[in-house]
Amino acid sequence: MKIISRKVVKTHIISGFLGAGKTTLLQHLLQQKPEGETWAILMNEFGQIGIDQQLLPQQGGYEVKELLGGCLCCAGQLPMQIALSRLIQEKQPDRLFIEPTGLGHPAQLLEQLTEPHWQSQINMRVLVTVVDGSRLQDEAWVQQELFQDQLKAAQIVVVSHADMMTELDQKQLEQFKNEYLAYIQTWLLAENGNIQLEHIDVAHQGIQRKIVPLIHIQKQLNSTEDLPVIKQLPYHYVESSNGYTVAGWKFSKRWQFDFYDLLDALCEQKDWLRIKGIFNTNQGWMSFNFNPENLNYKSAEESIDNRVEIITQHNRDWESFETQLLQCRIDRSENSQ
Repeated sequence: MKIISRKVVKTHIISGFLGAGKTTLLQHLLQQKPEGETWAILMNEFGQIGIDQQLLPQQGGYEVKELLGGCLCCAGQLPMQIALSRLIQEKQPDRLFIEPTGLGHPAQLLEQLTEPHWQSQINMRVLVTVVDGSRLQDEAWVQQELFQDQLKAAQIVVVSHADMMTELDQKQLEQFKNEYLAYIQTWLLAENGNIQLEHIDVAHQGIQRKIVPLIHIQKQLNSTEDLPVIKQLPYHYVESSNGYTVAGWKFSKRWQFDFYDLLDALCEQKDWLRIKGIFNTNQGWMSFNFNPENLNYKSAEESIDNRVEIITQHNRDWESFETQLLQCRIDRSENSQ
């Protein structure tokens, strides 16, 4: 009986906001395919008409599969699982690129593809997020939660349209590098998407991030049992990467906080590098963006939840901070989720 060995396929996720330059980057990466290899591309477009596929190489050595309608990043997307499995089994590519829609949350897709089920089939490389360097001054664009979530999911960021960046864009980029220093390992400047494959062909290293109940709820659980992993609000998490620690909390958008109590609680914190949050307050929705030089806060659009993150290089008493946060809450009903 002949045993057929199955390839473990090097797999790249190329994410990025709408119009960031993902397909242009992918075109340049595909030009670097060695002769004799087969590369595959799985593309996801939110609409029902596929366009980007027509921009990719149509000659031999490339296998392109499109998923139209919806977002393959969302949890439980069976069509993505089926399409990806078929693409790998039928085409047996040497390398695979996945381009989710610009409206997608790549962290969810990465979570799916690093599950044990896929480890015998794919060799996950670092997640790449593309940002348009010429739009870094567009506050309405860069302040969107989806844009920020895509950045936090990345280990490498490719800054497209680098040749069009102004001095203000360059200054904003330096601020982004400081703001996301706990998440992003490498920033690459690209003119017309021109990046060498070797610069992104790096093994993915998972970040330990466990979403658990709020700390005061954890204390009520049996200390001999593992903490339950949860998805619903409210929850708390701590993750470490690159020598930094990020602690975060998310609460239901229905929870309302006293603005001045909350501002006092945030300003009283010590030994932090960044504090970012958005809250439903009695002064309306407010965003907070603190760094050691500036404590900025302003009115914000309604968010999908209340959230806050603190980046630090020191051990902290997170229970004390959580207690301060909860004391700022106005509607104290435990059932108002």
